[in-house]
Amino acid sequence: MLHIREARYLHGHCVDVAFSDGRRGVADLSDALQGPIFEPLKDIRKFAQLSVDAELETLVWPNGADLAPEYVYFCAFRDDPELQPLFQQWEYL
Repeated sequence: MLHIREARYLHGHCVDVAFSDGRRGVADLSDALQGPIFEPLKDIRKFAQLSVDAELETLVWPNGADLAPEYVYFCAFRDDPELQPLFQQWEYL
């Protein structure tokens, strides 16, 4: 099972993320900011308040929004040809 170990806000809606499989990448999460819980995160100041939930091991925000580690992984590595079968399995492609 995939988990997020570390995350650091970079700029815009981009986050530097380290995963439990040892990979580290930059995830642009701007496409995820749809729906009532994510709408407030379009404000960069609110988005930048992200953290890694110690129990869930995923990205969370003070307003209760969270993203699945697999989705954040997809956002970070969507162009990696080796990971395309995995992303198809997860139904992100």
